Amino acid sequence: MASKSGGSPKLTAVARRRLPSSSFGLPNKSPRVKGAEGDYPIDTPGRAQVALGKAKVNATPAEQATIKKRVAKKYPNMKVSGVKRSGKKK
Repeated sequence: MASKSGGSPKLTAVARRRLPSSSFGLPNKSPRVKGAEGDYPIDTPGRAQVALGKAKVNATPAEQATIKKRVAKKYPNMKVSGVKRSGKKK
């Protein structure tokens, strides 16, 4: 069952609780889902895009910067505005 968010399946509360903190744009933030590791899930490219859009509306500038940085790190081929990337390849 695909959702409107880039084809990612619906993220249930149970599945969200099982995500590691590395799969959130803001890990360890006081989550809305009790037991979840953070806010703004970025476990799939579709959810990462949604997180960027929602952060633009709901997050503080500092939180937006953190989310952008984490999305850019997790998805290096995704275009994320306002994030400087090094041109070096390892």
